[in-house]
Amino acid sequence: MAVKIRLQRVGTKKKPFYRIIAIDGREKRDGRCIDHLGRYQPIVEGEQLIIDETKLFHWLGKGAEPTHTIMQLLKKKGLWQKFTSAR
Repeated sequence: MAVKIRLQRVGTKKKPFYRIIAIDGREKRDGRCIDHLGRYQPIVEGEQLIIDETKLFHWLGKGAEPTHTIMQLLKKKGLWQKFTSAR
């Protein structure tokens, strides 16, 4: 089972809100997730990315692959560098 860390869209039309989830790579975008890791709100002022670092590092340590968008968000927040330096 290849686990992916990706965004799951929630919210209404023109007001996107995303959950950051760990999910089986074969599931649909809105399929059943394994674990909720955080949220991303692109149109909100202030802190847009809220993520549980312990859960994130747990899944990355187990070999979960982040999608390109998640990778860019992690790099922007500095979490990807924190994970790679801790390895």
